[in-house]
Amino acid sequence: MISFARTHVRWVVVASFAIAMAWLESATVYYLRTLVDRIEPYQPNPLPIQGLLGQVELVREMATLVMLFTLGVLAGRTWRARWGYAAIAFGVWDIFYYVFLRMMTGWPRSPFDWDVLFLLPLPWWGPVVAPMAIAVLMIVWGTVVTLDRPHWKTSRSTRTVWTVTAVGTALALYVFMADSLRQLTALRDGTTYALPTEFNWLAFCAAFVLMSAPLLAGGVRPRSSRTLV
Repeated sequence: MISFARTHVRWVVVASFAIAMAWLESATVYYLRTLVDRIEPYQPNPLPIQGLLGQVELVREMATLVMLFTLGVLAGRTWRARWGYAAIAFGVWDIFYYVFLRMMTGWPRSPFDWDVLFLLPLPWWGPVVAPMAIAVLMIVWGTVVTLDRPHWKTSRSTRTVWTVTAVGTALALYVFMADSLRQLTALRDGTTYALPTEFNWLAFCAAFVLMSAPLLAGGVRPRSSRTLV
């Protein structure tokens, strides 16, 4: 029971850190978008992607990912648990980023407002609700794998589940970056980025189902309350 309680405390600590980090992220983006007059990003030249400011922003985004993964490594005792806590941290951070940005700026006005979600390796675009749905999935999966510790054995079924998940992840990334991929040559030449006008909801929903494979497969069995994660 004590070990089970410690696992819950660890979850709360990870989530608390992610919420605090989300506030810093929202504040930073607020400063940046105010500086370039782009509180609402869905407009021409949404962010100064080129030049020194753009390079600093790219490194900042990479640093954010490193921080979230490092948090997972510090919180978990096994690599499976570490990935789980990193997923929890990412999901909580992503959701509260939009919550705090809404509090600071009044944007997004709707979950279906478009946002430039990420800049690495190319600009990602999509309605706010899309990454938030993935964030919820990450929190659920991370919670399951940190509160349950099955005796994993490498098997064909396990490999199949994670192959399906990888395909879903790749498909989701394509949906978010499809417009940037189509304009890749123009972007490299410094041409102004043309804003996307349609989001492929059918492909995104398919990707979401595929990414849910570890949960849908029911591959996690209850554990003893004395097991440490």
